[in-house]
Amino acid sequence: MPIKKIVIVGGGTAGWMAAAALSRLAQSQLMQITLVESELIGTVGVGEATIPPFLNFNDRLGIDEAELLAAVQGSFKLGIHFVNWESVGDSYFHPFGNYGYAVDSVSFHEIWMRYRMAGDTRPLHQFSPETMAAMHRRFMHQDEGAELPAINYAYHLDATAYARFLRRYAEARGVVRKEGKIVTSDLHGESGFVRSVTLEDGAEIEGDFFIDCSGFRGLLIEDALETGYEEWTHWLPCDRAVAIPSRGDGTVLPYTRATAHSAGWQWRVPLQRRNGNGHVYCSSFMEADEATRILLDNVDGEVMAEPNHLRFVTGRRKKFWNKNVVAVGLSGGFMEPLESTSIHLIQSAIAKLAGVLSLDGVTPAQEETFNRLLGKEFSRIRDFLILHYKATKRDDSEFWNYCRTMDIPDTLQEKIDLFRLNGQVFREEDELFAETSWVAVMMGQGIVPGRPSAMAHSLDLDKLREEYEGIDKSIRYVVGNMPTHDQYLERYCPAAMAAE
Repeated sequence: MPIKKIVIVGGGTAGWMAAAALSRLAQSQLMQITLVESELIGTVGVGEATIPPFLNFNDRLGIDEAELLAAVQGSFKLGIHFVNWESVGDSYFHPFGNYGYAVDSVSFHEIWMRYRMAGDTRPLHQFSPETMAAMHRRFMHQDEGAELPAINYAYHLDATAYARFLRRYAEARGVVRKEGKIVTSDLHGESGFVRSVTLEDGAEIEGDFFIDCSGFRGLLIEDALETGYEEWTHWLPCDRAVAIPSRGDGTVLPYTRATAHSAGWQWRVPLQRRNGNGHVYCSSFMEADEATRILLDNVDGEVMAEPNHLRFVTGRRKKFWNKNVVAVGLSGGFMEPLESTSIHLIQSAIAKLAGVLSLDGVTPAQEETFNRLLGKEFSRIRDFLILHYKATKRDDSEFWNYCRTMDIPDTLQEKIDLFRLNGQVFREEDELFAETSWVAVMMGQGIVPGRPSAMAHSLDLDKLREEYEGIDKSIRYVVGNMPTHDQYLERYCPAAMAAE
């Protein structure tokens, strides 16, 4: 059947990102797009940190960055500061961007290892412009520092305000919003495709294609089509979170902080006028009251609301695309916000859907391709998150004893073994996390190569010395000439009062 009507079930970040991305179809009258959501159903709304590919999503929509950040209390994010992960009291920084640059196909961290072996005491993070800018609480766009190291960044934002921003964008381009709570869905007798959804007031909304953005419940992908769910709690055991906002202290840090506790970890996401805080924990090792107490004892600034308790099961649907339903966002799967991948997985699913969507209908080839590609992305992100829990020396709680000794996927074990041998990081195809990300987490949490690779040993350090020193010098120069992050926000994108 030709696709003439698309129905998006659920709003929030996922629903309105899908609506905004597909709004050209409505604007050009190729398809009718309806989004159904109920104001009585709350959204999770805790995903307030992003990663660099998110900039591409907004850029493709033609959204002005300064306008967006002002509307969503946005700030800039240069990476993540991890505290207490290898052992209590330690810390490291996972930057967006590279350490130096490769020479003759030899990665910079291997070159750094050679100089380290020769007596150079400078830490690896000194060769990362994002890390150095973050440590000095500075920020500046790349085009303001010509011929200097690029600064890679993402955003911290109010996810609820972002959904409102995209709603205005999508509705202006022809997407129709329907208020109401869905109570039932109707399937075609022969094909098993979803034919329509019925609202609480009796209104029936028919569609040829449905995008399920209904959150953890999976109103269509699971309740209607019984797709099934693949759990990953063996590797990612945290299954609860408690979140709470707090007032800012006047300084907006240009990075997210992730602090490990006895049975999980705490996030701190700085917006322009408040901070997002939360404690992700494992209910098998900690009760909700204790998790809440730990969060409240470690929140910076005055608490602004009551704690919001969330339950989740880490994993993914056995199919993201089933018949004429595609699950986007939490309805498709969930991996905790340790590396800020939730919004990215929404973006990735939408991009893949837009790439294979056809006016002529649904085919097995589309479904299989979408499921294979998104499944690979979920698995690779899963492995990267598992690394944070596995690579630890902590033995101060039963939770960390479990994580340190648990079995891990073969795909992750292979990466660890190769890196431990000679510092090599082998990435597959277009996997999300770059070499620097793997190096930052592995070395930050105690996985140190025995020696650099053979190719790294073939380099002449004396010939490279001037170039090596130049990287350090240029980074110190560019960071030293940046304004503070607070100064830049005030000049470039001060939060609009409506963002409150």
